[in-house]
Amino acid sequence: MRARAGIIFGDKHPQFDRLSKSFVSASIDRRYSVVPIDWFHEPHVWVDRNTVFMTDVKAMFLDAAGAALRADQVDWVVTVSSTGIATPTLKAQVFSYMGFRDYIMRVPLFGLGCAGGVSGLSIARTLTNGQSGAKVLLVVIETCSLSFRADRLQKADIIATALFGDGTAAACLSSETQNNGPLVELGQGHQKIWPDTLGIMGWDVDEAGFGVVFDRSIPTFVSEEFAVATQGALDSASLSHIKIDRYVFHPGGAKVVEAIEDALHLEQGSLDAERETLREAGNMSALTVMSVMKFVLANGHSGQMMGCALGPGFTASFLPFHVSEGVG
Repeated sequence: MRARAGIIFGDKHPQFDRLSKSFVSASIDRRYSVVPIDWFHEPHVWVDRNTVFMTDVKAMFLDAAGAALRADQVDWVVTVSSTGIATPTLKAQVFSYMGFRDYIMRVPLFGLGCAGGVSGLSIARTLTNGQSGAKVLLVVIETCSLSFRADRLQKADIIATALFGDGTAAACLSSETQNNGPLVELGQGHQKIWPDTLGIMGWDVDEAGFGVVFDRSIPTFVSEEFAVATQGALDSASLSHIKIDRYVFHPGGAKVVEAIEDALHLEQGSLDAERETLREAGNMSALTVMSVMKFVLANGHSGQMMGCALGPGFTASFLPFHVSEGVG
């Protein structure tokens, strides 16, 4: 990818040679894209990018949701995506293919960025608690590659091409106890938003599409502010740092993972699932934390945990959850 980025950016960006080192320091071995790499050699406008989004996310939705829960069992569908726009919503786009009942409730979430996975789980959990026996399907889809830009000549655009990838994830939530696999009990979500931080992360939008806003101050900001925010989330859940068996973080980037370990006085290298997820697929925005959760569960971890992701706002979204062995 670094070599191909050199072809695309090299003659345009005067600092590309220096910034291209990010492809190495990112510690990412592979990423996935909804478009072939040659697609990036041509200029694209907003309609090109969103047309691809509308086409490809349908297949991504069907793959993820179909593996998660029978469509005729779904009462609510929560979708999270900040990398494309669909109206009617994604649920309506796939309605005929999925076989949803015609009275399902739809909750689309846009603009949460990397915090969307944790926030989506928190909202889905609230819905299950509000309706006895309700089954909520959460589908998170991000096509970050469609926002890669070679026309703006900004440092953030090169960093984005080194970090971000595409992917999808789904989860089923219910207030009824399931009889297979580990039992995951979600607590009440918590958010912290910092004032006067709108310029740290998000999108600029113009006729060519989304343009990433990704400030270099994020690791420093995390080192300075994250511990207090985490304590607020722990207090809200009547927990303490020593009662957390494992934190589960959205790995925004290698430097952010290091900053989190530093801020919470965790042993350096302890966030192995976060690093492995980043290495295997890059930063997939909202769904990345769900991939980390899957890794943690697959490796037999249990006990009291706290999920967290940072996103536009600038916001930290937290979700306490407890993992124990299944009941049958």
